[in-house]
Amino acid sequence: MIKIYKFSEIDPSDIFTRGEALESVGPVVAAIIAEVRQQGDAALYKYAREFDKAELTALEVTAEERDAALRAVDPRFLEILKKAAANIEAFHRNQLRSGFVMTGGGDGVVLGQKILPLERVGVYVPGGTASYPSSVLMNLIPAKLAGVRELIATTPPGPDGTISPNILAAAQIGGAHRIIKAGGAQAVAALAYGTETVPRVDKIVGPGNAYVAEAKKQVFGQVGIDMIAGPSEILVIADGTCRPSDVAADLLSQAEHDKNAAAVLVTDSAALAEAVSAELEKQLSALPRGDIARASIDNNGKILIVDSLNQAVEIANALAPEHLEICVDNPFDYLDGIKNAGSIFLGKYCPEALGDYFAGPNHILPTNGTARFSSPLSVDDFVKKSSFTYYTKTALSKVRGDVARFAETEGLHAHARSVTRRFEGPGDSV
Repeated sequence: MIKIYKFSEIDPSDIFTRGEALESVGPVVAAIIAEVRQQGDAALYKYAREFDKAELTALEVTAEERDAALRAVDPRFLEILKKAAANIEAFHRNQLRSGFVMTGGGDGVVLGQKILPLERVGVYVPGGTASYPSSVLMNLIPAKLAGVRELIATTPPGPDGTISPNILAAAQIGGAHRIIKAGGAQAVAALAYGTETVPRVDKIVGPGNAYVAEAKKQVFGQVGIDMIAGPSEILVIADGTCRPSDVAADLLSQAEHDKNAAAVLVTDSAALAEAVSAELEKQLSALPRGDIARASIDNNGKILIVDSLNQAVEIANALAPEHLEICVDNPFDYLDGIKNAGSIFLGKYCPEALGDYFAGPNHILPTNGTARFSSPLSVDDFVKKSSFTYYTKTALSKVRGDVARFAETEGLHAHARSVTRRFEGPGDSV
């Protein structure tokens, strides 16, 4: 059963507790990465046999397989995928921006910034029990909008060597150029270093298990990565006017992800706290993933009773939750006060699941309090920026003394000379 506390009774650092951390997988992942670097495709075939129980004859999904997947997907679900994709694209299109050019001063100085898409991006797509077409769309669509030239999706095959039709359909709607049958740390290694079939990418994005997360850590620097995501978490701020059944359902929507997920309610109503606790017990018994949700709620779930909703906002800012619901009739009264959160859901008719699948904002979010300094996945994750500078001789002449003095103060006299020598001697440029 979920635990209920008065806020004064709990250490704030203990509010978001999670299950025991797995034993370090670092050495295992390092060995897998090394083998993929040395053996390329052969290692991917080997690990498909070992981990996925699949005897593959080819690593890349064929055009025929892609077409067959579209025919196999339930037509109603295919339409929903397309509607969700349109919403995601509409939201992320507003994140597009161009570079800028600055001129002025009359000396011909030109400064600016170019914004360029990454050339090639790898999107990791989990398989097995964590097969999420929604995440496929959330990763691919911002990259496509950014102008990435080639999008390579990787996902583990089933024992029969096939990929879920729903995943393949989402990958096609999202704009994947190629789809590779590989999962786990070996897929991350293939994307980072390249194999005979898998091209080396510039950045790897997408969620995964502990092995995938560790592999992304180990290849960072060789390639870019989006983030290292931890277990899912939700903080619900609710007042006494909320329906307990709705609040309980929202807490369970995250608890069913993972036994290590954290679901926390903060309320100024003791009556709501008790009613939500009772509703959780009632709803848990009917959930297909009830065992997972039960472990999450019993071990990591909490209900905090606070003096006011303003105090609840302070708690939210301290925790910087991945998902934050503000379940009140006047949610915009509190929006300006929220400083740290991955994604914010406002009002009594905006469950977090709406953002997971359909509304449009990205559901790839910072976890573990990292919303204090990082942001949801966006178009910005798929571009790079280059600055440029142009000075005329007249413009450089006016600042040469300042630049040289600055360089000499740092002890870098060659830097200073690279400026001053341009105004010494006959200036016999070629």
